[in-house]
Amino acid sequence: MSNKSYLTIYAKSFNWAGFFLPKDTYKKCSALYDFCRVADNIADDDEKIENKEKKFEKFENDFNQKNFTDPVIKNMWNLINEFDIPLKIVQDLLIGIKSDIKENVKLHSKKDLLVYSYRVAGTVGLMMAKILKVNKKSSLKSAVDLGIAMQLTNISRDVIEDSNNNRFYINKNFGAISSTLNLADTFYKNSFYSIKDIPINLRFSILVARRVYRKIGYKIINKKTYENYKNSGKIYVSNIEKVFETFFSVFDLIKLSLINKNDEQIQHDHILINEEINLDERI
Repeated sequence: MSNKSYLTIYAKSFNWAGFFLPKDTYKKCSALYDFCRVADNIADDDEKIENKEKKFEKFENDFNQKNFTDPVIKNMWNLINEFDIPLKIVQDLLIGIKSDIKENVKLHSKKDLLVYSYRVAGTVGLMMAKILKVNKKSSLKSAVDLGIAMQLTNISRDVIEDSNNNRFYINKNFGAISSTLNLADTFYKNSFYSIKDIPINLRFSILVARRVYRKIGYKIINKKTYENYKNSGKIYVSNIEKVFETFFSVFDLIKLSLINKNDEQIQHDHILINEEINLDERI
């Protein structure tokens, strides 16, 4: 890898939002993203399943045994120690990524979809919140919601690409894509009010990331048919659209400061996830 971080190369929307973070916080978020991306790349590489399994097992062992000759693992352990990140969250992430190392991946229910989305992205939202100095339990649950919402958006955007790799997280039709985006919208909504608990100098960045990512979903819905969706190629938010979403995020920031909603009253849609994973142990 060059001097550029994985965040700069792979995550254009996050990198845009990261511009509004203090430099030191951005570096820490970037270290978290690097760890996730290295693990993810093993699962996504165009190699035989046996090779991917071996590589992933090595990466997992190196992490568990604190192999600090690998800077990505060293930086991740620094974050775990500095922000008191429970190891169960990292283990959940690795289990989620590992579940993609198969000849065929097929999720069969809403519960499967939400548990998978929690593992590969809700965990990242939770760890990111800890780096952003969020401590309140209800706010950490909202960080999980934002991660899940973004993953559901990813899944909805990448249906064709995923199916070409024998991954079927949702059915390959526009009805399934739309309902997944509606589900994502519930999680985006549940993530909003708790952003108030992020320190003021870090808050705007998360509002921007939330808006830019949610915009992808709106653009997909506007395709209206599977045929249009298929012919669009990869749907992304252009730089000019990012500028607009950043501008609208200013109003989100004002709205947050004016609203006095008690986020303890937010009904988080975690029932299905909690059937398999005790979120309270992670939060």
